[in-house]
Amino acid sequence: MSKLTTEERNALPDDAFALPGRRYPIPDATHARDALARASEMLHRGNLTQEEYDTIHAKAEDVLRRERM
Repeated sequence: MSKLTTEERNALPDDAFALPGRRYPIPDATHARDALARASEMLHRGNLTQEEYDTIHAKAEDVLRRERM
């Protein structure tokens, strides 16, 4: 998993997170891939709703698509 320091995380704009409350940071492709993996695990554990998972998935895929260009 990619690491962000507290300072780096706090410096990210709100739109660099997949969910409200600054949850699931996705500022780059590495973090987007990590968010997809964690979200899948949390969905299976029952810690995320399907709607939250779908939101994370869509936003992370958007970041990955942009970085491929």
